[in-house]
Amino acid sequence: MRLRLVRENTSIDFFSRARIWLGISMVAMIIAVASFLIQGLNYGIDFQGGTSIRTQSETPVDVAAYRSALEPLGLGDISIAEVFDPSFDEDQHVAMVRIQAQEGDERIATETIEAVQTALRTIDPNMSFPSVESVGPKVSGELVQTAIIAVALAVVAILLYIWLRFEWQFAVGAVLALSHDVILTIGIFSELQIKFDLAIIAALLTIVGYSINDTVIVFDRVRENLRKYKKKDLKDVLNISINETLSRTLMTSVTTMLALLSLFILGGDVIRGFVFAMMWGVVIGTYSSIFVASAILLVLGVKRDWSKKDPSAGTKYGHIET
Repeated sequence: MRLRLVRENTSIDFFSRARIWLGISMVAMIIAVASFLIQGLNYGIDFQGGTSIRTQSETPVDVAAYRSALEPLGLGDISIAEVFDPSFDEDQHVAMVRIQAQEGDERIATETIEAVQTALRTIDPNMSFPSVESVGPKVSGELVQTAIIAVALAVVAILLYIWLRFEWQFAVGAVLALSHDVILTIGIFSELQIKFDLAIIAALLTIVGYSINDTVIVFDRVRENLRKYKKKDLKDVLNISINETLSRTLMTSVTTMLALLSLFILGGDVIRGFVFAMMWGVVIGTYSSIFVASAILLVLGVKRDWSKKDPSAGTKYGHIET
């Protein structure tokens, strides 16, 4: 027996409160933008600058022990990640310790680096430090600029793809839904002041891909049903299309969320921010595919049939009923 999260032949009216859903999304986006402008993001080392210290020891890396040893130094944001490489020997355990730039300095002082090394040697007296590298504010600023360009180019590329595959109304609906997802994700990080680093940029790009995948599946069914139900109102066609793809949408979202939840609980601090962004993106991406992209398509209207062979094909446009 096949597992279903929703029963077959559902007939939920997703657009009976279309204006309310769009209004909620608009208010949420305004709050997100306001939070970003007022308190900004809690940038991590990638964007603030700082110093990376590579450690090597014969004992396994214990991230919690490393963090406990460094906590009394009061150095602010510290990121600790174990480095894996197939070329390492069995007794070669490598970690990367990243410390945020201190106020007024591009890199931490020599005395501070020595204090960090001394603290870590309490875990393993034979620990060595093969390299110490600093990332200055200029490089961090370039990373911020590059990250913004990467997200913007991804959205533009998707706009062109949807425009070529569907009509322009579909493209506008998809891109506005993607912008909605990105803005709300950045907003939640600003509101909760969760650490924002390059891993979160990777999560944003992944969210864009996940969301557009859901949206394209719904739009494909809409296009098929526009040809199939030529006499139905656009609102009814959209409802039929979303109901027909609802089981697939929810199944994908739930299975993805289960995997992310296990990573969030068991993955540790290193990837927790990334996983949180992905979990939020799955929820907001599923919501936008159903309530935002399709509602915008309903507002803009779309041709009922693109077939030139059918002389009776009209150009009736749909709109939200008041």
